[in-house]
Amino acid sequence: MVCTYLLMNFYSCFDGEGQVIARCQTSQEIEVLRRMGRPIAEVRQMRNEEAVVCSLTGSPSEFNEDF
Repeated sequence: MVCTYLLMNFYSCFDGEGQVIARCQTSQEIEVLRRMGRPIAEVRQMRNEEAVVCSLTGSPSEFNEDF
């Protein structure tokens, strides 16, 4: 049996205090949050291991209560 999966890019958005306030899949989602007034001070791409866990456990939009 061959198991394949598509690795997607996920991003963590942090506020000025270093707290995760959102997880997004695209830069467009990040810009929407900024336009909504979310205090995004830093955006970091998640490591591959983190992205796999994120894609297996649910959508990043489930973390973003604003969507």
